[in-house]
Parts: sequence; structure tokens; C-alpha cells
Amino acid sequence: MNFAPELQRSPLTLAPAPSCASPWQVRTNTPDWLNERVCGHCGSDVLKLVNLMAGRRKVSQGESLYREHDRFEFIYAVHSGSFKSTLALADGCEQVNNFHMAGELLGLDGVADGRHASGAAALEDSEISMVSYTHLHELAAAMAGIHHTVIRLISREIVRGNCHMVMLGSLNSAQRLAAFLLNQSENLSARGYSAVDFNLKMSRGDIGSFLGLTLETISRTFSELQQQRLLKVDRRHIVISDLDGLAHV
Repeated sequence: MNFAPELQRSPLTLAPAPSCASPWQVRTNTPDWLNERVCGHCGSDVLKLVNLMAGRRKVSQGESLYREHDRFEFIYAVHSGSFKSTLALADGCEQVNNFHMAGELLGLDGVADGRHASGAAALEDSEISMVSYTHLHELAAAMAGIHHTVIRLISREIVRGNCHMVMLGSLNSAQRLAAFLLNQSENLSARGYSAVDFNLKMSRGDIGSFLGLTLETISRTFSELQQQRLLKVDRRHIVISDLDGLAHV
């Protein structure tokens, strides 16, 4: 994601490799978001796949990386920027089902039947790397553990989806938005950015779609949280005034 000027830094500064990355050789351009502190063991799993990826590709804001039902060929890693994944609804609208920032993988939804179950588009000018799933199968024969790494990452996505469904079924609108903002805060903090002062790259409409709320409800809920002095909002710029209070909405 892009952040306010005082929060910006190069997404590709060097970082020490987690010791558990062996036997995959760590490249010298390993980005700092792959430091294991980002997501613990998951960070080392992502690192293992990224070290097998070749080349970089820039994806412009609004550009699709792949579309729902496209043939599944690659697993992607976000090096910089951010993406949203969407599902097409019967009425022609799109349902946002996830957001992805630097340090996360895209495309795993295609493993099941060889077609992508969702589409992915860039929320801002972004950069990705990729590895062919066919090539990954070939490497698995020579490198023990790659298959289990992919399985763990797919399992993590399943758990993530289940947690999202629980949130939609059990939390009110204020709690959903608070949980979303806290999740953004934690992810950014893990990557070395401010936990309380950041810009959202997704629109309020996208946030509402992801949280199962209308645009009007999202706007009203932002105002309510601001009135409670839990945060300050200036369009997409968020300043969390009371992290503890937001967690207890």
C-alpha cells in the first residue's frame, strides 16, 4: 500500500532471512516484508515460494491480474502495492472477498480445479513476481517440503475465510469496521509502518462489500467511531486515537 509521505520507505530493502528458509537459497533482493516477524511461520512459507519466483511484473491501478474462471497458471507474490480479490454475483455486481498487501500471495484459489475461483485487481500501482504452478510441481520432486508449504498456505487461506464468515455472522456494523481497521493496523505495524496513522487504498464501497455492509452504513459507521473519539477520518486517511477503545467497540 502507499502511505502518507512520512510513512513511505522502499519495499525492497534487504532483510535477514529466517533460519527456517533452508534449503531454499535466499536471494539478495529479498524484500523486507518477508522478515519472519510479519506473520511468523507463514512468513517463512511465503519466503520459500518467493525464492522460486522469477521476474517482476508491474500492475497498474485498476488492472486485473487474473479474472474469475481464468485458467490457473501462476502463484503470485505482492512485492509492493495492494490488490483486492472479487467474486462475480448473479446481478453483475462484484463482491470483494479479500484484500492483499505486500508480503502476501495471490492465486492459490486456482489450485482446486485449475480455474481461478475469484478475480484479482490492483488497488494501486503495484509490483508482483510469479512462479508457474507446473514448474512448482517439477521442483517439488527435487526439493522436499514445497508441497507441504503450499498446503499450509492454502490451509491458512481457508482459516482466514472461515474467520471472515464468523465475523459477518456475529458482529454488528461498528464491530465489523473496527475489526477491519484493527487488522489493517496490525498488518502495517508488522511491516514496520505506523499502527495508528495510515492511508486506506481500498474505497469505502470496497470495504462495505468486504464487510457485508452498504456504502451508506460504512460512511455512517465511520462517523460514529469518529464521534466516539476512537479515530479521525479524512477521506482515506485514518488516525486511530484509541486502539484499546476500538478493540472494545
